[in-house]
Amino acid sequence: MAAFSLEPCKNFLQMIPPPCLGAPPDASLRSDQMQTDKEMPQAIIMNNNTVNGHIISTTIGGKNGETKQIISYMAERVVGNGSFGIVFQAKCLETGETVAIKKVLQDRRYKNRELQLLRLMDHPNVISLKHCFFSTTSNDELFLNLVMEYVPETMHGILKHYNSIHQRLPLIYVKLYTYQIFRGLAYMHTVPQVCHRDLKPQNLLVDPLTHQVKICDFGSAKVLVKGEANISYICSRYYRAPELIFGATEYTTSIDIWSAGCILAELLLGQILGTPTREEIRCMNPNYLDFRFPQIKARPWHKIFHKRMPPEAIDLASRLLQYSPSLRCTALEAMTHPFFDELREPNVRLPNGRPLPHLFNFKQELTGASPELIYGLIPAHIRRQNSIMHAVGG
Repeated sequence: MAAFSLEPCKNFLQMIPPPCLGAPPDASLRSDQMQTDKEMPQAIIMNNNTVNGHIISTTIGGKNGETKQIISYMAERVVGNGSFGIVFQAKCLETGETVAIKKVLQDRRYKNRELQLLRLMDHPNVISLKHCFFSTTSNDELFLNLVMEYVPETMHGILKHYNSIHQRLPLIYVKLYTYQIFRGLAYMHTVPQVCHRDLKPQNLLVDPLTHQVKICDFGSAKVLVKGEANISYICSRYYRAPELIFGATEYTTSIDIWSAGCILAELLLGQILGTPTREEIRCMNPNYLDFRFPQIKARPWHKIFHKRMPPEAIDLASRLLQYSPSLRCTALEAMTHPFFDELREPNVRLPNGRPLPHLFNFKQELTGASPELIYGLIPAHIRRQNSIMHAVGG
């Protein structure tokens, strides 16, 4: 198995297609709740007509006796754009650190939901927010700037790379990437109870050196409240759960599990699973209640995947891609699946000989998990290490 190697993206716009428009702001997040946001300083923007070469200066600190500090960023290139605004790579002039800055038009009447969610979350497999600030234009438009860690690759770009050389993604990477997706989802769904609602390869960042995966772009994400209606026209088409296609409004975080199942299948196949025609999608619109749906016999999974596909991979896909949301396994349950057993072996390494990123330093994602589930999640060699450490510490 060849070692994984990817050159830095020469054209990041090709790697990151424009993300879909984020969900509209919550009516509950009114201007009287914007005090936290109003504490953020406004930035001085120079050379505002272009992106490359912008110098954006802002002040951080100054609270609770902290020393105020001016930080300046120079915009280097756009790495994503869409109706929401733009994302650009920038360099901190004071430290030399490379960051990603998402600049979105801010309605003064509302808080920004993505900002609120990013502030809630802290996990190795979720993109981290460094800080944020407001900026204004000469037209008095208000923009929110989210300064986040910069990760150079996307899962979409990695898939494109392997397709371009007519190879499949090595199975160890399929396992490693998918496991980390579920680990991030387990945290999101358990602690802040955040549903991403737009999980797809373009929104999964990958560090090409460590192969750590980070879920990003929370512009469509929301904390789901039981019994509260949500919009159904959400999530990118090929990763959209069937209940969303049929107009469900009281869905659960299991829509993310369906999306993750689609991503698993795509990593295994090298292509999107089950691309429907526009007419087929139109036919599934819930407004066509009198439409007589064709009785299409389902194809067995072993005919969709090639013969050499490990049966554990097919079994996991079948548990994720259940039409009934309640029958889909949870993210934690998916992580205990035998498909990921190789990752739990003590001497497992990447094809290039490097160690795997940390996978078992669990945080709050185990909250409420049964002892049996926790036992299945933590490998025996990690349990032994923890026992020794406790014995020494005790």
